[in-house]
Amino acid sequence: MTTKPIKRVAVTGGAGQIAYSLLFRIAAGELFGRDQPVALHILEIPQAMQALEGVAMELADGAFPLLSEVVLGDDPNRVFKGVDYAFLVGAMPRGPGMERKDLLNANGQIFIGQGRALNAVASSDVKVLVVGNPCNTNALIAMTHAPDIPRKNFHAMTRLDQNRAQSLLAGRAGVAVSEVKRVTIWGNHSTTQVPDFYHATVSGRVATQAINDEAWLQGAFIQKVQKRGAEIIKARGKSSAASAANAALDAMKALVTPTPEGEWFSSGVCSDGNPYGIQEDLIFSFPCRSKGDGDYEIVAGLDWNAFLQERIEASQAELVEEKNLFFDSVEAQT
Repeated sequence: MTTKPIKRVAVTGGAGQIAYSLLFRIAAGELFGRDQPVALHILEIPQAMQALEGVAMELADGAFPLLSEVVLGDDPNRVFKGVDYAFLVGAMPRGPGMERKDLLNANGQIFIGQGRALNAVASSDVKVLVVGNPCNTNALIAMTHAPDIPRKNFHAMTRLDQNRAQSLLAGRAGVAVSEVKRVTIWGNHSTTQVPDFYHATVSGRVATQAINDEAWLQGAFIQKVQKRGAEIIKARGKSSAASAANAALDAMKALVTPTPEGEWFSSGVCSDGNPYGIQEDLIFSFPCRSKGDGDYEIVAGLDWNAFLQERIEASQAELVEEKNLFFDSVEAQT
């Protein structure tokens, strides 16, 4: 039997809660299949290296047949060497009294360094998923500082928002979540995101017909998706971890698995040349399809009614503001 070449996967923030839920599933073969050997390259900050050693012990104790190698470290220029896929999970959380520009600046420095390291030592076609928030702008920063990697290869995770929206629609309609298709998240992974139910289907029917309550769809449904993260923090005392890891796995699997005919998935991708007139040089969430080769195309031809148009423009404006806040501050420091 021929052994497949090892796929090398980087995960940052490796001692954190999201990574703890993600690493073992990758090692078990949930990302590439049960016949694909993997190597895990795990990055942490120096202060968390002892905790990361414990994670590595557990990975060893899991005796995963597909896990061929584990690389640990706090230097992205070493840890990212040769990686084919990268989950950029680690980011600084927003602290008390912290302005958005302060958070952008702190995380921006992290993603400048990681973008440069990926550019220098990763596979030239590495696929990058940014999970750490604000993930759209963090992905833009990393992409900008990795000029030799195709811009299409950078993604910001809006799959968690899509999963939340699908679950809510399924619950409201009283059907299995697998019956909900074509949910789109437009824009930013923030409270301005636009969960699009107009193009969604429920058990093969247009969602607005299957759920005959447009007031709920336009109101409570959208607000619940937009604010679900805060709701979980309030209930649990911590931010989403297992569901975020699951969505990260879903997001990367969508690139290595052919999209079923007539369906699509949401991902924050480079807006250059997009078919919807969104300003270029942003990471903006669109509906996407993939042939399973790691590449994707943006699904074109979805009409925006006035309700969607207004909200999508507001999310675009927020992304432009975030971009300007960060890059203007960088220029001011140089």
